[in-house]
Amino acid sequence: MERKVGIIGAGISGLLACKYALAKGYHPLVFESRNTIGGVWTQTVETTKLQTPKPLYQFTDFAWPSSVETVFPDQNQVFDYLQSYANHFDLLKHIKFNTKVVSIKYEGPSDEEIQSWALWGGNNDPFGNLGKWVVTTQHLLNQTIEVMQVDFVILCLGRFSDLPNIPEFPSDKGPEVFDGKVMHSMDYSALDYQSARNLIKGKQVTVVGFQKSALDIAMECSVANGVEKPCTVICRTPHWNVPDYFPWGFPLAYLYLNRFSELLVHKPGEGLLLSLLASLLLPLRWSISKFVESDIKKKHRLKKFDMVPDHSFLQEMNSCLISTVPEGFYDNAEKGSIVLKRSQTFSFCKDGVLLDNHAKTKEPIKCDLVILATGYKGDQKLKDIFSSPKFQDYIIGSSNKTVPLYRECIHPRIPQLAVIGFSESIANLYTSELRCKWLFELLDSKFKLPNIQKMEKDVLEWDKFKKRSSGKYYRRSCIGALHIWYNDQLCKDMGLNPKRKKGAWAEMFEPYGPNDYA
Repeated sequence: MERKVGIIGAGISGLLACKYALAKGYHPLVFESRNTIGGVWTQTVETTKLQTPKPLYQFTDFAWPSSVETVFPDQNQVFDYLQSYANHFDLLKHIKFNTKVVSIKYEGPSDEEIQSWALWGGNNDPFGNLGKWVVTTQHLLNQTIEVMQVDFVILCLGRFSDLPNIPEFPSDKGPEVFDGKVMHSMDYSALDYQSARNLIKGKQVTVVGFQKSALDIAMECSVANGVEKPCTVICRTPHWNVPDYFPWGFPLAYLYLNRFSELLVHKPGEGLLLSLLASLLLPLRWSISKFVESDIKKKHRLKKFDMVPDHSFLQEMNSCLISTVPEGFYDNAEKGSIVLKRSQTFSFCKDGVLLDNHAKTKEPIKCDLVILATGYKGDQKLKDIFSSPKFQDYIIGSSNKTVPLYRECIHPRIPQLAVIGFSESIANLYTSELRCKWLFELLDSKFKLPNIQKMEKDVLEWDKFKKRSSGKYYRRSCIGALHIWYNDQLCKDMGLNPKRKKGAWAEMFEPYGPNDYA
């Protein structure tokens, strides 16, 4: 009997899951709330470009077209690439567009019985043979409700869309007291390019945030309005946003994306020798971080703008927070069309925004429009898809731990379900692809998972690593500093040789990328 696999989301991870499901002979049902594929690439700021160099951001079996010559393609080029991939593998006919998944419910053994299991799914069969998932969907155009059963569910929800993170304010200090307009960067990105230009033109704009969306939006505002109406950027936490990937002319990939770089980092499950080596190489790890930081400080003139981060570049890398600064951003700050302000908290008043008591500016920042580039509630989005309170608790876990996923894909106590694309890496596309390969080898019974106790122990080891390496950003579940070590685990599970290079020198010092896992 043909197994039905429900895939929620048609972004990059959803497309990959669909492609690999078809390759293994399963029947994929992909549910997408938008009217097109692409996930975060469906709607972006006009100036948004790919953050990862193109060679690190491609499918292993579908190269970028030769017509795309730039190293950092823009939104339209990325979107066209994803469309071409979907057409090439004939994926679109398996996607239900404008279809929102309201909830998923597991019908089978009781919560008590599941809690008593020693093996995933009760018998370590990926399909369990004990229950089914009931998927309830709503068509967003005609509002019809449909309920269907599937044998397995893959959540490809994405953590940077749909559910914006809006800061909370005291009742008399929130957006309601402000005479201007307040919106989230999600809503700004949803505008067509002309509408976005019309919205910001001639307005005094304040942008809250200092990650990629905030920088792109601030740059657009500064170009539109110049020094006459400068755009103010409220930065709560400065970051090591890079000018390029060549600190002092040396390729960043050779500093952080090869096996040697991972010898410098303490790893989950490492033996005594690797632990000792990482400790001995601590001075080198510190020196490399300072080497990169010095380049960024010089090129961006960070001291002048009081934008030197308190944390190291290594932590930035470990947290998957690296982003490139729009060309000319700090030049515009120098000219005065962008004004940078540091403040941990802020509030609203009638005329604009007030910074906290520790900020240098005591007067309100007068503005007409405030754009909150304050991120998304990815954890909440993942939780809300489940109808079972018990599964909601399982998937989120403790508030002081990372989302508890074995191999960043499987929750040990939720049967017949996987999560792809929630945990981040230095290049999410090929990480999601390798995870999909791993998952469908598991579904094809090419290997078995350890018992639940061993999986939970492994999850705890990775949780400790993320807290140690990422600091307060540990819930981003980033594997950036150990993406080769992580990929090695997936390869070993699948019975593949984790060493993908030719020759000892290449294996140790050349950067790893998608082509190594083709």
